[in-house]
Amino acid sequence: MSYTELKREVFEANMELQRRGLVIYTFGNVSQIDHDKGVIAIKPSGVSYDQMKAEDMVIVDLENNIVEGSMRPSSDTKTHIHLYRHFNDIGGVTHTHSTYATAWAQAKQSIPCFGTTHADYVHGDITCTRELTDAQVNGDYELETGIQITDAYKDRDPKAAPMVIVAGHAPFTWGKDAAQSVYHAALLEEIARMAYLTRTLDHNAGALKKSVMDKHYLRKHGKDAYYGQSNRG
Repeated sequence: MSYTELKREVFEANMELQRRGLVIYTFGNVSQIDHDKGVIAIKPSGVSYDQMKAEDMVIVDLENNIVEGSMRPSSDTKTHIHLYRHFNDIGGVTHTHSTYATAWAQAKQSIPCFGTTHADYVHGDITCTRELTDAQVNGDYELETGIQITDAYKDRDPKAAPMVIVAGHAPFTWGKDAAQSVYHAALLEEIARMAYLTRTLDHNAGALKKSVMDKHYLRKHGKDAYYGQSNRG
């Protein structure tokens, strides 16, 4: 893929965040990696979505050096790079401050799997990370944020839960490319809203029965999945 094509895909993914109401002003960013070239394209730092153009996307290598672009990349670039380095096969990363997902992050709570909508896309809770230590905050903050996420996935498959909420901060999502990472960001926001309303209606609401959770996740994902048209003979 050419740099022009990579920038265009990342630009479109960033604009989809705005179309879906997941960002305002300069909140949020999307990136996509070209594994063959060892580079990512990412939104420039502090540029409003209303003013942004495809050519404004910044190409950086996996050492965070600018390869192409006249602007500084997103301040969250090191977090994105860390996720690409540690989560095999992901091709896109999205970060937003969408309202409901961020509310769960600010409450420092994981999102329980209350129902089948959640179970269709995430196998188990949506994890809230631990808080950063003062040393981490005062060190390489954006890199430490990435480490905070990957630490939460030491015993978990990132494909089975392509979304996380960072304690006190906001959500990150990922996927096979930038577009799918945005799709997961939209799903996360809706799941977070449903979970908030569930807890509002019943503060003691319990998680979905495990057998039902497993059924809904596995009918859409994995070798025996049968939801949709892709497995038709």
